[in-house]
Amino acid sequence: MSSCLVVMGVSGVGKSTVSALLAEELGWILAEGDSFHPAENIAKMAAGTPLTDTDRRPWLAALRDWISEQSEAGRNAVVTCSALKRSYRDILRQADADVRFVHLSAASEEVGPRLAERTGHFMPTSLLESQYAALEPLGDDEPGASVHAIGTPEEITERTVKELGLPA
Repeated sequence: MSSCLVVMGVSGVGKSTVSALLAEELGWILAEGDSFHPAENIAKMAAGTPLTDTDRRPWLAALRDWISEQSEAGRNAVVTCSALKRSYRDILRQADADVRFVHLSAASEEVGPRLAERTGHFMPTSLLESQYAALEPLGDDEPGASVHAIGTPEEITERTVKELGLPA
């Protein structure tokens, strides 16, 4: 069974950047979870409307199925996905793979300015507080680690690899 790291957290915390570095360092394939969203979800978020659990289910199922496909093909993967709630992570853990989570955590005061400076992304800064309100940190029984997302992307990646005991 192959492994999958799901790099999770609120928008703007650095999921895409750290995931790309992790995939490169580990030699694993990378998937950007946002690319699995149906057009309706992207339109809602772009309009400043938070997604509901019902909106997220097909998206999470598509990610879960992709993770299983990679594992069945013998490929390890890194996936970006907000995975804010345990129920969302439960869906991803149904994949036929060793799924572990990397919760990139930082205070809204640290993430807000990053999100405000970001261009070319559908997620408006106005939805950041709704993401923090929905965020359920990893439980002690959930596989993975919480990593403070402050520092350079390389420093965060290095802390992640060490925290999870991954071969660099």
